[in-house]
This record gives sequence, structure tokens and C-alpha cells, in this order.
Amino acid sequence: MKLLMGTKNPGKIEGARQAFSKYFENVEIEGVAVESNVGAQPVNEQILQGAKNRVENLKKYAQENNIQADFYIASEAGITNLLGEWLDFNMAVLESKDGEQSIGSSAGFPIPDKYVNEIIHSELGKVMDKLFHANGLSKENGGIGILTRDAISRIDLTKQAFIMALIKIINGEVWK
Repeated sequence: MKLLMGTKNPGKIEGARQAFSKYFENVEIEGVAVESNVGAQPVNEQILQGAKNRVENLKKYAQENNIQADFYIASEAGITNLLGEWLDFNMAVLESKDGEQSIGSSAGFPIPDKYVNEIIHSELGKVMDKLFHANGLSKENGGIGILTRDAISRIDLTKQAFIMALIKIINGEVWK
């Protein structure tokens, strides 16, 4: 099974590979750097929109480069206060070669109010790097690895989001 994923981030690619490998054999993922067309730090509705935009940009890339894939997939992390508290979570979007689209999300974790403005004007990863005297947390286990003392990694959050998105695919008869 061939997947095109809208990122070169190895943690996100591994999370997607683990999710798809639970349900499909011979999963091959090619990471492609495509734009989300939202800000560096997605907020609220921009999180889902960014993932959807990445899938659309992947499909254009595939068409322009004559690449075939079974699924076009992307994930976008961001912060939201739509439930009344600030949370960070991941949204995953997948679209099959037949045009069937599905979305899913990961667990969310709380963001201290005192850092929200700085995060919105920068990025969560950069703020976390500063707070924890690190460099490149967004490319490794993510800030979630530090916050949970390695109980949950960025790979885990990406995997969760894609498993949630795959529910519609692996149980398609319920949606048809």
C-alpha cells in the first residue's frame, strides 16, 4: 500500500506508518513537504483546514509528478480553545485514491494560559524549546514527551489521530 504524506517529519511519518500497519500490509510512506496554507501555529479551525490543505497540495504534487498512491494523508497539530480551555492536539486527514475522505484527532493536552499569546505568535515547539532548554522538540518526541515524562510521544499522538481517521475506512459499511 502506497501512501503520500504531506510532511518530511520522521515522527509524523512513523506515527502514520504504525496506524496504517494495524490494518494494511506492506505500508510504504513517501513524505513530501507541502504547504498547509495556514500559519506556522494553527489555531482552532486552522488545524483541520491545514491538514486538508496539505492533502489537496499532495494530490496536486502527485498529479504533476505522475505519482500514484492509495492514500493521500496529512496531520496538523495546533491549539484550540473551542471547548473553553486551551488544548494542543493533532488532526489527521486522509483521502483514498477514490476520493473518500476521513478525519480523526488525537488526545489533547492542556496549554497554560500564560503562554498562549507567545505560542500563537511563534509556535508551540519554539516555546517548549525555550521553556525546557531544548532544541528541536517538535522533530523528536515532541513537547508531549517531556510533559508526560515519556509516557506519550509525538509519534503516539500522530498514530492516534490516524487510527481515528481510519475508523471510517475500515468500517466503511457503516458510512455507506
